[in-house]
Amino acid sequence: MRLLNGLLLFLATMLTAGGYGATFLLSLHFKSLGGSEIDTGLALAGAMFGTLVGVPLVGWFAPRLGSARMAMAAALCVAAGFEMFAVLTRVSSLIVVPGFFVGLGWGAFYLAAPMALAERTSDADRGFWFSRFGAFQMAGVGGSPILATYATNLLHMPIRDVFFTVGALCVAAAALLEVFYRLAPSSQTQLRHRWVRDIGDISRSPAIYPILMVALGACVLSGMMTFQTSLVQSTRATASSFFAIYALTVVFSRWLLAPMVNKIHPEIATKVLLVTMVTGVTLMFAIPINVLFQAASALLLGIGYGLVYPIIQTQVVNDSSVARRHAALTWFVVSYFVGIFGFPIVGGWILVHFGKGGLLALIAACGILELILAMLRYRINIRTMLPQT
Repeated sequence: MRLLNGLLLFLATMLTAGGYGATFLLSLHFKSLGGSEIDTGLALAGAMFGTLVGVPLVGWFAPRLGSARMAMAAALCVAAGFEMFAVLTRVSSLIVVPGFFVGLGWGAFYLAAPMALAERTSDADRGFWFSRFGAFQMAGVGGSPILATYATNLLHMPIRDVFFTVGALCVAAAALLEVFYRLAPSSQTQLRHRWVRDIGDISRSPAIYPILMVALGACVLSGMMTFQTSLVQSTRATASSFFAIYALTVVFSRWLLAPMVNKIHPEIATKVLLVTMVTGVTLMFAIPINVLFQAASALLLGIGYGLVYPIIQTQVVNDSSVARRHAALTWFVVSYFVGIFGFPIVGGWILVHFGKGGLLALIAACGILELILAMLRYRINIRTMLPQT
């Protein structure tokens, strides 16, 4: 794939991911309308439902419309959601509707965009493209709240105007994706995409390992981010510093360190990065001793999780037959969202009954189990003589 074509996809990804990142301002928006955190939870519940609907929609319609155009439609859904949020004059139960559209768009985009990229890259260079793709995606997710906060606090822009702008940028992303679709047609035919029925064949292939691994990694990320405020309670550390260090580390590591990581054998890189991630989790135990341990934890989590994600995303594609790559990617994304949305339910119960230590132990156990699966995948690949990714 040409660099210019890839840049079109990357910019569209950054703009659409910025829409997802702007959901962090929903609480402020609802409070300005006389609402509360309960309303934020209702809107995000709609987003969660929309996300889980959007993923299978890609599985069903991508063979007919094309993955790139499904990503375009997804960006328009995010835009529609934010435009609806922007025109709200009061808070009501209807806020679940724009939340659903934002979730629907993000869930579909999260699958369709990497699917479009996978169709246009070879097994040999897919890791290079996915690492860049991930950097732009994280830049959008992490940069959007920062820019939006700057616009509201320093430029005194009303939040509704910020949301109008976010929606417009997502429309621009859709336009970029249409240009990408026309300039970079897929080299792969899309004859079948029975992602639900294909799970039997996928579960008997090495692709099942990265699918399970991404769920465990998502549990680690969700646990560290969702409960960060509770984890630093009664210490001098702040949750915002962890978020900022993590986001910046992921962006820079995927852009600057990814070329060096790509030169290492993927199996070795995966294990080293997972050890780095688990080390980052364990450092959180030492925050009461010194606040710098939190910064080190965010840094190591950003390097470990940030760099291992595109590697296992590449593995799930390369470990699948061409006919089942879309199905494998679909299950990969479903598994990711199960970890992201499911872990806070379990983690919250553990935190209440066993405290911070119990929660951190559970998060670390998820990371260790992911490392064990990476080792098992390597042994299976050796045994079946599959090409290493």
